[in-house]
Amino acid sequence: MLFKVAKLSQLAEFDEIIDVRSPAEFAEDHLPGAINCPVLDDEERIRVGTLYKQVSPFEARKLGAALVAQNIARHLQQHFHARPKSWKPLIYCWRGGQRSASMAIIFSQIGWNTHQLEGGYKSYRHQVLADLASLPATLRLKVICGPTGSGKSRLLHALQRNGKQVLDLEALAVHRGSVLGRLPDQPQPSQKWFDSMLRLAILQLDPARPVFIESESRKIGTLSLPDSLFSRMHASECLSMEVALAERVRFLLEDYDFYLQQPDRLVTQLGFLKAVHSREQLQQWQDMIEQGQFASLVEQLLVQHYDPLYFRSMNRHYTHLQQSQLLTVPGLSPALLDAVASVIRE
Repeated sequence: MLFKVAKLSQLAEFDEIIDVRSPAEFAEDHLPGAINCPVLDDEERIRVGTLYKQVSPFEARKLGAALVAQNIARHLQQHFHARPKSWKPLIYCWRGGQRSASMAIIFSQIGWNTHQLEGGYKSYRHQVLADLASLPATLRLKVICGPTGSGKSRLLHALQRNGKQVLDLEALAVHRGSVLGRLPDQPQPSQKWFDSMLRLAILQLDPARPVFIESESRKIGTLSLPDSLFSRMHASECLSMEVALAERVRFLLEDYDFYLQQPDRLVTQLGFLKAVHSREQLQQWQDMIEQGQFASLVEQLLVQHYDPLYFRSMNRHYTHLQQSQLLTVPGLSPALLDAVASVIRE
């Protein structure tokens, strides 16, 4: 074999990690830090696959070889022509097959110390799932609790500014965790990419120190938390935020101001509550939106929907909630939250 094979444990040994899968495969998930230089793009992959099934494997391989050769030549000219002889790349495809081998052979013949990832992306994905099943048990979590609008995420940011370890699930998920939590013009990542980023974030934590995390449902938008992390959160120490209702309303109007500019979108999102609230109630809330009564709307949503749902869920799942440390928060400005964060001990 002209090139060498490397294991996942050797990733740090390489100057560059090259994913030769199609752009769609790369977009769904990839090794952190990898660059995408596909040997077949999405359309070409479909063409070769269709030819393989409808005509013959031989004809498909001829077309595939020509396309792969053209694409590798283009990548060499556009991306790698200036790499020195000492450059050490790692190349992978779906499972360490022909796509990555094609580029690895050519790179090795040029003279670079080229390696192919054993098992390809498939082996990496297996490692991600295995780590997400085991790593949460090594963490000493402190769960920030509080009903919607309590500023839990902002307190996490304040704790981080204060030098404490945090695991910000909503930032990783690009979602605020409620029916109204979708961020404008910011799509959520795929489940697989979320898993990859969560694993990477956990690996960067020091298990000897506590990790502050926000209480979450099993799903954040469309993304699911690993069972192991969800269970670990439920069994962990809690800190409960106590914030006045009026301050929560003010905060939510500030934090979700984009809905005030797009009332139709707010009506659409509230429509997802039809399974738990009557048609009359939803119509009343829609009327409040149309009349611009946003403060009253937010207060009603908190009192009639979010708070009852939150307290039922928390009391059912978080076994240490009744023994939690109470954090009486006078306001949700950065300065006040920094003051609260400074007195929270690890």
